[in-house]
Amino acid sequence: MTDHPTDHPTDDPSGLRELLHPFVAEARWFGGKGRAFAIGGVRRLGEVPGHVADGPHVAIDLVTVTFEDGGEDEYYQLPLAFYAEPQDRLAHAHLGQWGDEDFGTCHVYDAVHDREAMACWLRSFANPPADGPLAFHRLPGHDLDLDAHSTLFSGEQSNSSVAFGEDALMKVFRKITPGANPDISIHEVLTRAGSDHVAALYGWLETPSITTEGEPQDRVLQLAMLQQFLRTATDGWDLALASVRNLFAEADLHADEVGGDFAGEAARLGEALAETHRTLEQHFPAEDRPAEAARALADAMHRRLEAALAVAPELTAYADDLRGAYDALGALDGVRVQQIHGDLHLGQTLRTARGWKIVDFEGEPAKTLAERVLPDSPWRDVAGMLRSLDYAPRVVERTWGDGLDEGADQRAYRSAEWAARNRNAFLTAYAGRDLTADEETLLAAYVADKAVYETVYETRNRPTWVAIPLEAVARIGAS
Repeated sequence: MTDHPTDHPTDDPSGLRELLHPFVAEARWFGGKGRAFAIGGVRRLGEVPGHVADGPHVAIDLVTVTFEDGGEDEYYQLPLAFYAEPQDRLAHAHLGQWGDEDFGTCHVYDAVHDREAMACWLRSFANPPADGPLAFHRLPGHDLDLDAHSTLFSGEQSNSSVAFGEDALMKVFRKITPGANPDISIHEVLTRAGSDHVAALYGWLETPSITTEGEPQDRVLQLAMLQQFLRTATDGWDLALASVRNLFAEADLHADEVGGDFAGEAARLGEALAETHRTLEQHFPAEDRPAEAARALADAMHRRLEAALAVAPELTAYADDLRGAYDALGALDGVRVQQIHGDLHLGQTLRTARGWKIVDFEGEPAKTLAERVLPDSPWRDVAGMLRSLDYAPRVVERTWGDGLDEGADQRAYRSAEWAARNRNAFLTAYAGRDLTADEETLLAAYVADKAVYETVYETRNRPTWVAIPLEAVARIGAS
């Protein structure tokens, strides 16, 4: 994506880029932390309709971030609220005061914190403007509650999520890449198909992209999505941790005897994922790829292992077993691929009164958009969930006490018991049958690849936890 010619002025008379730099640097959603950068440009994408008397002007700017180390530029969305007078209630979200070309001299605030500004967004979704640079799209079937007040979620990092009462949830994408965001495109397909396993999509916001030479001219910048708010839902990771704690609290009971046994939920989650995969297979391209594709997949896993060995030398003792799992994958006659989630774990699931919901179809954050929209084997999603079910009890085990008390050995045994029981429940329900030899080979390779990734992550971020994925790696050779 190229910038508008005015994105790189020779001077900055209003000091706008200097004002925005600390805001971007300190934002939770900024992905360039630790790297020296500059604000290379600021582009106005458009004004959000719905301005009311005495209310703010609401606009969306796109900032270009250029890195001193020469890496690729990044683009971040800034929803802004412009007030002629300072707003004490928004002091925590104040970006500064500057002379705006459209609205004059204003106090400017991060709009996601402002209920007045968010009401403009909601009204624009309810009654999409017929024209203008900002295109608000709606799916039929739900009437938005225009009286609902907005509440910004504090836990979001890569994006900003805003709830409108108990009616709707809006995810504002902060880092923007030209092209269709899979979180929107997949939710749209699953919503139109009537899937019970996602929060229904209500609409999305996009604007035309300025593209570079040779890029398709119909690429867009997708800025936000509005969907069903699952207010009473419970996070799948939290639910699993609670189950493990219940088990550890019962000294004389096994996993299947504890009131908080998770196996039934694991099985229902497996069924939900299987149904979601079937729906995705019906509505997105799917194909059987030849042996070359299996070899390419295995080669990529080999490369990741070699890179991981340099970071986590503990993997060296298991390298031959890992290579064996990847070689077995590379020897397959082919692999079937389709649209998948791409970054599935318990934290991407919600348990509601009507069953499990799968969320956040953006794919693995570290990958480029082009990589995230590529079809892949559904066994990657299965492997991600199996690893998550293995992690949950190990995390509780390590945070339960100091690990030196007389119950530590028993907790280690219970942890392994819980993980095995729930992995089996999930996989059995997902497959609904015995796995073929090729499926077992695929799944084993994906599980190994994920465990290698986790080992690198823990080595870099939580060295005292590196034993969790290493235990999984060790089981590969023992299986």
